[in-house]
Amino acid sequence: MTWQFTLTGLGLGLIVGLTGVGGGSLMTPILIIVFGFKPTYAVGTDIFHGAIFKTFGAIRHRRLGTVHGHLTLWLFAASGPFAIAGVALSWVLRNEISNAQTVLGYAVGAALIGGGGGFLAKSFVSRGVQPSAAPFIMSGRDKAIALATGAVFGFIVGLTSVGSGTYFGLVMVLAYPLTMARIVGTDIFHAAALLWIAGVGHLIIGDVDLHATAWLLTGSVPGILISSRYTVKVPDLTIRGGLGGILILSGLKLLNVPAANWVLGIGIGVLIIVLGIYTVRVMRAGPRVPLEQA
Repeated sequence: MTWQFTLTGLGLGLIVGLTGVGGGSLMTPILIIVFGFKPTYAVGTDIFHGAIFKTFGAIRHRRLGTVHGHLTLWLFAASGPFAIAGVALSWVLRNEISNAQTVLGYAVGAALIGGGGGFLAKSFVSRGVQPSAAPFIMSGRDKAIALATGAVFGFIVGLTSVGSGTYFGLVMVLAYPLTMARIVGTDIFHAAALLWIAGVGHLIIGDVDLHATAWLLTGSVPGILISSRYTVKVPDLTIRGGLGGILILSGLKLLNVPAANWVLGIGIGVLIIVLGIYTVRVMRAGPRVPLEQA
């Protein structure tokens, strides 16, 4: 099984490049639900692939000057160590608990629902502070928020692979007076660093399928390099609603809710119909506001 991984990587690369919205959280549920990976291997493979994949975006944003270096360092000061703690817990679960795959599957499911909610929240929640292009000097409160955010969500990323491009960006939107471009750049740069730490950890404990990772990259890297030159002219809510809805439905599937397969199938069908109708109506109404990349 090789071309299937390449096609999956290409699809995710196209989503990220065309929309500017991270589709990395989709990788873990796809590996589990579609390819039948055990949750431990799906998480490790997703994180290691994401580390390499997001490095391309991190380098680009660093060159563009859209990365807030101090905020990245304060986030990473906590997210790095706590991501390792998440990896360590994954290793303990795998080796000490007989139903480790089930437990981790539930953890991934819960994280996917939270991540999907985060995608939707970015569309509806108001800015906590007004963005400014002026230099942002971090106060003690700002540093404390960064450390707390890094600790909580770094642990979740290390354990489940979900949230490196969702939770941190949402907190930055609410707490820091950065322009959207700087939030995006800082979020991606920090995510790349965080995923490298967690990815190497999963590689050491043997949770990474290197064969799958290599074939995923043969699709995802060309996909984002090609499609990043273009922008899909669809409403922001369509993009976020689609990705957020799929994450939530995938989470429900992994939580084994009653009639999970029906919930997933019918839910995706309803999403396609509702978001399709909404998109057509908005696009017919006139030109939309330029897409905020996040």
